[in-house]
Amino acid sequence: MTRPVVGIISNSHLINDQYPTHAGGTMNSDAISGVAGCIPLLIPADPRFVAVDELLEVCDGFLLTGGRPNVHPEEYGEPATEAHGAFDRARDAITLPLVRACVERGQPFLGICRGFQEVNVALGGTLYPEIRDLPGRMNHRMPPDGTMEEKFALRHEVTLSEGGVFHRLFGASRVMTNTLHGQGIKQPGARIVIDGHAPDGTPEAIYVSDAPGFTLAVQWHPEWDAANDPVSRPLFTAFGEAVRGWACGKHGLALSRSA
Repeated sequence: MTRPVVGIISNSHLINDQYPTHAGGTMNSDAISGVAGCIPLLIPADPRFVAVDELLEVCDGFLLTGGRPNVHPEEYGEPATEAHGAFDRARDAITLPLVRACVERGQPFLGICRGFQEVNVALGGTLYPEIRDLPGRMNHRMPPDGTMEEKFALRHEVTLSEGGVFHRLFGASRVMTNTLHGQGIKQPGARIVIDGHAPDGTPEAIYVSDAPGFTLAVQWHPEWDAANDPVSRPLFTAFGEAVRGWACGKHGLALSRSA
């Protein structure tokens, strides 16, 4: 059997501020191929080119990546302000219904940064436009200067719920992570369980309660050095196992239908 396919949600991007592309970080593909053991397939997140129903059939699981544009606040009932930054409405149109469909079907996904926020919004939650402006919160944004190693360096601890999903996965109740985001969860959506927090109270790890499949999402960027990081590796390994389980079930169903 060939490796199962993970659809990697892309972001709209302009090369030289002129040439439109759909882009995805190489580190995402590296984590999916090298750690999760799946085929990485870059998805043009735009309803002009793909439909959610098509993606559910083509892919066995989905990586909801980070990205500079944010979920449009209209998706959670708030007006847009300058603090919300840039948007990608085409990606919103694909990922939000995709998350809901995966939750219902039990099809696995892993959310990262913007993907973490998409999971919350898809389930009815809201977001703060700029958490560093909130009293008592730290600046979680990417450092403006420095090398890639410095930008993705471990910067704060995440405390996980004792005996919770992430505690069991990592084998520890406290882990160190990087942090490269401006927005954060304001109100958790229906069935969203916040399973980990930064020292300033910012939600960092979530999953969907009573979902039949893998629905984990994190606010940090585990794709960085995923093969070696003691937190990233078990996360992507578990995701790969869930995707293989879905693929095996799907192929088994296809065989039973053809018999």
